[in-house]
Amino acid sequence: MTARGMSARIDLSTRLFWRGVGRPIDPTSPHDWWLAAPHNPPGSQGDAWLDAFASQGTVADRPRAGLFDDMSALNGPGFRADDLDGLVRDFYEQTSAWAMDVWSQWNPLFAPGGAFITRYFGRRVRQIALPTSPLSVSRGMTSDVRVVIDADDRRLGAAWLRTLVSDGSPVYSGFYGVQTPPGAADGQPHVRVAFPLELGSVQVFLRPSVTAEGALRLVSRSRTFGEDGAYVSVLHRGRWFAARAPLREEFVVYPDGEYTVRTDHRLAVGPLTAMRLHYRLARVGDS
Repeated sequence: MTARGMSARIDLSTRLFWRGVGRPIDPTSPHDWWLAAPHNPPGSQGDAWLDAFASQGTVADRPRAGLFDDMSALNGPGFRADDLDGLVRDFYEQTSAWAMDVWSQWNPLFAPGGAFITRYFGRRVRQIALPTSPLSVSRGMTSDVRVVIDADDRRLGAAWLRTLVSDGSPVYSGFYGVQTPPGAADGQPHVRVAFPLELGSVQVFLRPSVTAEGALRLVSRSRTFGEDGAYVSVLHRGRWFAARAPLREEFVVYPDGEYTVRTDHRLAVGPLTAMRLHYRLARVGDS
């Protein structure tokens, strides 16, 4: 069997697993619309999902594009954009104007599994290839933001494409937007990040809040289906299925001196911390 054939079988078995542990959904229905997300067509990888938008002329080239036009889109009972530190808000609204340095640290219990997934899955499909060696991120990551709009020039979301400077390998391509999951009883809008895969996607819903110091805190707890957390959706034989993944994340984005922002990112599997990432963000031309 060829390597391509083996990869196809692995990917199919992965989709069958998530189909088996998931529940049927209809992303076009009022009940499941919150799980609708871009996905890659059969045989494609990485940011190929953007090609569908580009072919329709809906990928806008905007200077200093941000993950969000205005952070006030997240305003709700638990979040007010005006309470954010100005630099933190500027990073999200003009992300392309910021450079990024990264440090990573894995829990030794999870490092072998993380390395295996990154090498044999993440790098192969050019998606969610989390760095497993501190040296791999020593030269930082590139940051490319592309805004996706509809036919009426309304923003649908933003694609954030990141690659390692050291070898040019993709880390991930995420589709950022605002979504309120049905389990948010207070109606608080969440940050939704979708990572498109072949015939499926991983989606993370993060609940925002602001600390007393003006830092942004984003949390996904993955406790109950329909609340903040991580979800995997797959398309199998014309039907969609979705399952909640046992992944928990926390981001704290805070200012650290003039024109510098830092981010502490914790990724956990169940109750155990699997890895930590630390980002130093500097405004290009201002530091």
